[in-house]
Amino acid sequence: MSSPAIALPGALPAKKKAKSKKKSGPSVSDLILKAVSASAQRGGVSLAAVKKVLKAGGYDVVKNKARISVAIKRLVNKKVLIRNKGSLKVNKKPPKPKKTKKVKRAKAKRTKTAAKK
Repeated sequence: MSSPAIALPGALPAKKKAKSKKKSGPSVSDLILKAVSASAQRGGVSLAAVKKVLKAGGYDVVKNKARISVAIKRLVNKKVLIRNKGSLKVNKKPPKPKKTKKVKRAKAKRTKTAAKK
């Protein structure tokens, strides 16, 4: 006669961790680049016009206004976009990556100390 298995109260089944949802679709930077490059205005596109295009595309501009401004600042720092009197233009001349020169360091010479007798 075998006794039935007794479940201990401390041994609960392991809970699964909630997986963070991976965002689907293009990033905010990609959306901004598409909006600016799609415009035919010679002087560039204002921030309000970019937000209007994003809103028409189904992006929640009111909720994500900080993300939009950070993405624009990042694109300007990378020199993908050019800021011109409050408007944004796509940089037609992308910057060339700077070549870094390798500096050779001289190895420190070790001096042998005479053994004391």
